[in-house]
Amino acid sequence: MKNQNRIKTLLILILTPVLILFAACGEENSIPKPPTYLRLDLPKHSYTKYSDKNCRYSFEAASIFKIKDVYDQDKKLTCNKDIDLGALNGVMYFSYIEMNEPLGTYIDYAINKVDEHKIKATAIEDELIIRSKDRVFGTFFELQGDVATPFQFYLTDSVSKFVSGVVYLNATPKYDSLKPSLEYLRKDLNHFVQTFQW
Repeated sequence: MKNQNRIKTLLILILTPVLILFAACGEENSIPKPPTYLRLDLPKHSYTKYSDKNCRYSFEAASIFKIKDVYDQDKKLTCNKDIDLGALNGVMYFSYIEMNEPLGTYIDYAINKVDEHKIKATAIEDELIIRSKDRVFGTFFELQGDVATPFQFYLTDSVSKFVSGVVYLNATPKYDSLKPSLEYLRKDLNHFVQTFQW
């Protein structure tokens, strides 16, 4: 009888924690969902021609872009433009320079601006632009990763004129979530540089 009571007590002591453990495991664990981002409905790509007669250049810009004039400290109109990217919530700073130093100085400056983002960039792809017939030469840079500026470019006639563009988005740079917008924008920027003329 004593042995039976001992066995029952021992079974109770062993089985009680096991039953509690099984009961606790029966509950469903909730898994937090990853953050979601709003879907951006962007219009079909369409372009309008823009000409600056004073500065003697033209290009085709995406219809969603708004081109704004830039004035200097003396409130004189410059050849630079701030291009609002519309629904993409960003801006492209477009700079125009009449060269008075060797071409290499301007190209080095543009490349150094790209290099400033190497710390955050996971990849930097560059595409040469050579349109000899229009005397438009340059490089288009795509910076991948959580960078402040995903696209930069420069164009030159290689003699006296040099332009550059730098894109900034008004969003925390999270490459994966911005990727659909960046792919859309890349097409518009590619059209911009391929239609640019002096």
